[in-house]
Amino acid sequence: MLGAVFLYWVGKYYYKLAEEYEKSQWGYAILGIVVYYGGVLLFSVMVGIVLEITSPGTIETMNETLLGILMLPFGVLSCYLFFKYLEKTWKKNKPVNEIDEIGK
Repeated sequence: MLGAVFLYWVGKYYYKLAEEYEKSQWGYAILGIVVYYGGVLLFSVMVGIVLEITSPGTIETMNETLLGILMLPFGVLSCYLFFKYLEKTWKKNKPVNEIDEIGK
């Protein structure tokens, strides 16, 4: 249940960002959720490889709920970094109405 609420907020922020820069709102809301799961998957695989190299058999005995909670910050971080990347890129490429800038 907590995961569904979190995914709602991720989608909402990406939706608002896309709306602000006149992009596809639903497409970017879904992309934000995909980026979250992609970040969790990528870091889970990396942590799994490191754990298996350092102490073989640890993954088999690890609590899955604990592993899921451990990967939550990595998903949030990947979402945040991609959000900031999109925001910076779109802000830089936003057309400026030069007529409104005259006299300022």
